[in-house]
Amino acid sequence: MKLIDMKLIDFINEIDSKSPAPGGGSVAALSAALGVSLARMVGHLTVDKKKFLALSPDIQLEFKDTCDSLIMMKDQLVSLIDLDTESFNLIVKAFKMPKITEEEIKARNEKIQEGTLEAIIVPIKVASLSLSAMHQIPYILKYGNKQTISDLGVSTLMLSSGIDGACMNVLINLPGLEDRIATNQFKKQVDDLINKSHQIRDEILDIVYKELNRN
Repeated sequence: MKLIDMKLIDFINEIDSKSPAPGGGSVAALSAALGVSLARMVGHLTVDKKKFLALSPDIQLEFKDTCDSLIMMKDQLVSLIDLDTESFNLIVKAFKMPKITEEEIKARNEKIQEGTLEAIIVPIKVASLSLSAMHQIPYILKYGNKQTISDLGVSTLMLSSGIDGACMNVLINLPGLEDRIATNQFKKQVDDLINKSHQIRDEILDIVYKELNRN
């Protein structure tokens, strides 16, 4: 059974087990998917409200387009919940391959490298999608239902956690990658994702807390 087809309590209990997968990578993808879903919830609770309909048609259209752009991100993040665990299992399976003859050793190492690369690419996708989603939050925050500002704050935190968690999973797998050029490129990408996400996260949360403290 896929993780996304589990009952919530079963998924939670699956995490709380001796099995190393699903682990932090799948949880990071889930966190990000929940963050996107919360942002879209704010959209649903904004459109067609009296204050929203008082905005210019151009703003209304852009707001709807912004929320619609999150649908694809959410769907991809949901699929990555399972893909992260599957990529980890590829590595585990590869390490169990026979390693007696030179041919077996070579085949085993190739599979290990394939699995390791996949275990890096998947969380990179999670972090990249999450950052793209986070970039949409300020616009939703500006024109969204003011009663849902705390939800956008939680959305931002979930996306930020998804990015940090995904990047941690990239970093822990990088030492297993033999391609040093690729390793350096992934490391630079991770640093960029973390720096950009922390900056926009802090900007959004600053606005959210200021608004909440006015009440």
